[in-house]
This record gives sequence, C-alpha cells and structure tokens, in this order.
Amino acid sequence: MGEVYRATHRMLARPAAIKLIRPEVLAERTGETAQLAVARFRREAEAAANLRSPHTVALYDFGVTEDGTLYFVMELLLGMDLESLVRREGPLPAKRVIHILRQVCESLEEAHASGLVHRDIKPANIHVGRVGLRHDFVTVLDFGLVKSVAGGKSEESLVTEAGLTPGTPAYMAPEMMSGETVDGRADLYSLGCVAYYLLTGQLVFEAEAPLQMIVKHLQNVPVPPSLRAEIQVPQALERLVLTCLAKRPADRPPSATELSRLLAEVDIEPWSEEEATRWWRMHQPA
Repeated sequence: MGEVYRATHRMLARPAAIKLIRPEVLAERTGETAQLAVARFRREAEAAANLRSPHTVALYDFGVTEDGTLYFVMELLLGMDLESLVRREGPLPAKRVIHILRQVCESLEEAHASGLVHRDIKPANIHVGRVGLRHDFVTVLDFGLVKSVAGGKSEESLVTEAGLTPGTPAYMAPEMMSGETVDGRADLYSLGCVAYYLLTGQLVFEAEAPLQMIVKHLQNVPVPPSLRAEIQVPQALERLVLTCLAKRPADRPPSATELSRLLAEVDIEPWSEEEATRWWRMHQPA
C-alpha cells in the first residue's frame, strides 16, 4: 500500500527516500483494512525512530501533509534487496551469507532487546549495498508488522476481522501461523528461511497457494539446503540453518545474539571488505 520516492532535502541537499500512503488508496479499503494500514504505517515510523542500530533503516521525519497523506522520510539506500540480488545473481557463497546474516542479527538484537518482534523478515525486507566506505552493508527495512512482545491481542483480532495474514507465508514461523505467542525466535525462523534462500536460490517449501505454504511450514521437514544448492554448504552452517527452522521455538537459537555467535564459529574463511568492494564494482546497479 506504500509508495516510495527519491527526494533531496532542500537545505541540506541530502538524498532521502519518502514513503507514503495516499488518502485515495485508503479510501478504497474497508474500514478495518484502512485502519490496519494506518496503524502499521505509524508503527513502522515509530519503530524506526526508536531503534538506533546502524543495520536498521534510519528515519528522518514523519508526518501528515495538508491533504491528509501520511508520510515518513528515511535514508536513501544504495544497492538492492536480497530477493533482487539472488534473482539477478543466483545463490551466494556461504561466507557471504554468514556476513549478511550476522548484520541482520545486529538489527534484530536491538529490536528484541526493546521488546519488539519484526514479524516480516524476508529477502525483500533486507537491503545490502554501500554505506560510506563499506560494501555489503546490510539494512533491515519495513517494520510495519513490528509487534511488542508485551502487547495485547487487539491488532491480531483486527487482522482476523480484515481477513489478512500478518506476515509473508513463505517466511513465517509456525507459531505465527497457528496464533500462538510470538517472541524474537519467530524472527530467527524467518531468518533461517532467508539463509536457505540465499544458499539455494529456492524457498524452504514450494506451494501454489498461501494456505498450502502455511500447512507445509507447520508440518513438513525441510530438505537440507546442501541437497538443493549448486554451491558447497558447510555442514556447520547447514545445521545452524536447520536449527533456525525448528518447528518449536525452544529448539531454535535462544536469541539473535547467540545466533550471531554461532555463525561466527562456522569454520570458513570470512567474507572480506576487499571481496565485497570488488563484487560491487563489478555488479553495482545503475
């Protein structure tokens, strides 16, 4: 429901991205879905404003225009999201996947410590590119579905009334689909799905309809990524990805901090800044 525009600050000449929901778009929705869209839009802005990790998208401004258009202004990112990256270039080498995942963990560490669960971690919501002199710098986007762990069930009932799914079925944790209590480990399940996609170029489960996808995440056992990948997947990394994909939250890593530590322990040569710089010089999109 959002539109994003490239912009330049008049006084600072600083590039930025403006995200908005136009009033006419909301007018086309029913009362419940319009209310939900506005709530998610405001929540995304509030979450971005309160999180300070360099791997969480930075918010510059938020407000409502004279004609009632909701908007917020955020940093303009140079690069592409992970879904676009894999579709364009294919699966990524294991050491680069680890490099990316650990940066996502840093963003999630702060969100979870603040009592927030992102609930929509997927390749399209993870941006990678150049920030300053660093390449392959990761930024987590779109906190529109963020939920407080201590929050009530008012939004969940609104979602049900509107007939909507709070998340993306291909990357949703089983407990989100079954309506159970959700905490930061749901984001780690989703991050496991992201890791699987980065290594194989394929989803954990394939399905023709969202309901079929949900059933598979609830019941099916994932095929190990090494059996579907065209590149070599270290056994330690594969075990860690499959641990993130455990059906029960208690069987997953307990926190993003612990997951990052375990990723760092995978015995593989690290992805270097030199390699990242060389890659982006060859593949930088126009």
